[in-house]
Amino acid sequence: MRERLNNGIFFGFVGNLLFLGFALVCMIYHVTFDPKSAVTEIIGAIAYIVEFAGFFTLLFSAYLIWGSARDRKLMKTGYTAYIFFEAFMMFIELNSHNFKSYNPYSQGLAIFHAILSALICYLFLQLDKDNKKFEHIIIACIALIFVGMLGNIIGIRIYFSILINAVAFSLFFGGVRYLLQRGEIEIDCH
Repeated sequence: MRERLNNGIFFGFVGNLLFLGFALVCMIYHVTFDPKSAVTEIIGAIAYIVEFAGFFTLLFSAYLIWGSARDRKLMKTGYTAYIFFEAFMMFIELNSHNFKSYNPYSQGLAIFHAILSALICYLFLQLDKDNKKFEHIIIACIALIFVGMLGNIIGIRIYFSILINAVAFSLFFGGVRYLLQRGEIEIDCH
């Protein structure tokens, strides 16, 4: 089961890197957007491919973590729900020109997104509550998530927050992977 947990952490890392790629493609998409352009269609298709790849990679990560980490139902449920929430946010962001009621510059949305993301990151503390190095990784990731919220305050669309979250969670999963490989974190498995 330990190998399954390691794979779940690895796929969490890869999935967040794919979400990072999605956010970068989304930036290009919005800068070059022209409804009549074939380039816009190609960039949109690339964005969907990267988003779905990230979404399914993270779902696979959640599946592996569910099957390997003992107990921690709140963390596992929160992480799984968060994956669906992020995929929904990405879909809405990419299609914002089709949804008149969606405001990609909404400060309320940015604050909600940052608080929810930070809460999910905090829930991972259940993996090893008494490990100071692990706590430092979580604190750094939460701080980075809140920095992502500041992008909205200076007038950047919500995908900036999505991008920073992907960086934060990539660092989180990379940090957990590093601690696991060095034997500096103990996560009880089935």
